[in-house]
Amino acid sequence: MSIRHTTKARRGVAVGALAAALALAVAGCGSDDGKKPDGGGGKTSAAAKDDRSGDDGPDSEPAADSSKTIGEIKGPNGIVVTLHSAVRDSGGFVTVNGTVTNRGDQPFNAVDWRSKETEMRSRSSVSGASLVDQAGKKRYLVLRDTDGECLCTTGLSGIKPDESRPLFAQFPAPPSSVTKVDFQIPTMPSVGIELTG
Repeated sequence: MSIRHTTKARRGVAVGALAAALALAVAGCGSDDGKKPDGGGGKTSAAAKDDRSGDDGPDSEPAADSSKTIGEIKGPNGIVVTLHSAVRDSGGFVTVNGTVTNRGDQPFNAVDWRSKETEMRSRSSVSGASLVDQAGKKRYLVLRDTDGECLCTTGLSGIKPDESRPLFAQFPAPPSSVTKVDFQIPTMPSVGIELTG
C-alpha cells in the first residue's frame, strides 16, 4: 500500500513540474509588449536579406558599396552590371553585390536573367546567376529560401535609360582554397571575380 501512495505522489510531483514548465514557456513566448525585435541575432544574414514579398523593387535590396569595382559585365542594348563585392561569411555563403545600369535607350526588364524554375513569383530577378569554379569544375547556383524563392534581387523591371539599381545574389561558398570564380548571368558574358572574407 505504501508503494502505491509513493507512486501516486511521484506522479503528482511530475505533473506539477510539467505544468509549471509549460506555464513558464507560454509566458515567455506570449510576451508581446508591442516592441519590434532589434534583430540582434534572431535571423541569419540570408534571412535578413530575404525579407521581401515578390517584386518590392530596389528599396528592398541591400546597398552596394559603389566606390569599389571588382568586375564589370557589358551586355546587349547598353546594359552594364558592375560588381562591387563578393564576400564570404561565416555561415558558408558568398554574397555578390553590384549595380545594374541601363545605358541604352529603351527600358530594361531582367526577365532573361531568371532561372528556369516556374514556381518563382518574380519574373524579373537574377535567380539564374551562378558562380563557376573553373579549376574545381563546379557551378554554384543562387540559394533558395524555404518557399523556393531566390536569395537574390527581384523586381528588376522597368529600368529606365540612365537608371541604376542595386543587385545582390547569395550562393553556397566554394571551399576556402577557392579565391577566384567566374560570375555569370544568363544572356551576359561572364566575368572573373575574387572572393574576399
